[in-house]
Amino acid sequence: MLTLPAPAKLNLFLHVTGRRADGYHELQTAFQFLDLQDEITLSTRPDKQIRRLTHWADVAEGDDLMVKAAHCLADCTGVSTGVDIGIEKNIPMGAGLGGGSSDAATVLCGLNRLWGLDLSKDQLANIGQTLGADVPVFIHGHAAWAEGTGDKLTSIMPTEDLYLLIVPPVHVSTAEIFSHPALTRDSSPIRITDFLGGKGHNDLEAVVRQEYPDVDKAMNWLQQFDRVRMTGTGAGVFITIESPDKAEKIVQQAPASWQCFVTQGLNSSPLYDQF
Repeated sequence: MLTLPAPAKLNLFLHVTGRRADGYHELQTAFQFLDLQDEITLSTRPDKQIRRLTHWADVAEGDDLMVKAAHCLADCTGVSTGVDIGIEKNIPMGAGLGGGSSDAATVLCGLNRLWGLDLSKDQLANIGQTLGADVPVFIHGHAAWAEGTGDKLTSIMPTEDLYLLIVPPVHVSTAEIFSHPALTRDSSPIRITDFLGGKGHNDLEAVVRQEYPDVDKAMNWLQQFDRVRMTGTGAGVFITIESPDKAEKIVQQAPASWQCFVTQGLNSSPLYDQF
């Protein structure tokens, strides 16, 4: 049995630089992990069954990326051992924090060890890419500059800031935002040094704020304290913060319906502390 973390991520910026003929978008973004994390428990079974032990109504077992990840790995390797998958879910869904992708990556990495497969990170990332564009960065295990469809990764070392993260009570549809006719898809590419020097924004923000008033309200409120950014397609929005005490004072003023997290940026995934 293994119990492993599945950390959330932030997109510190996100540019859409084009759209390919196959419909996928060309992106530039920077990923950093957070100490906000789900906790996944994997237990081997003597049969070939793959089961999710934790039930929640928001995601059917057959649609769960953790379960899909386990089936993909079993199919690719021909392993004859099954697994029971349990999860303590702490990362809000539909918030642009990559919880589902991180859960899938942790299952792939954990089962690689539990099933004795000895696959490389690149091999696991290739499997993960079929599950979702963000899965490889969690397998990569380090803060990363990503290009292409998010599959071309370069390790980076942004400042490990403390963040105040707010998630309003809304679930943003990634597919809806990326297919929206108002989305601009022609940002000029920038370099890693440009980003580390302070450049970069989120091209998806305008569409999300238009379609999801709760996100717009949260960003308008939070910007009184510092420069506010949105992660991924939202709904999570965040600022850097000097101290936990200052963050808690802001949290006390926030509407009760918002989820608030004071969370540390991490350049190394806590998943790899376990290996």
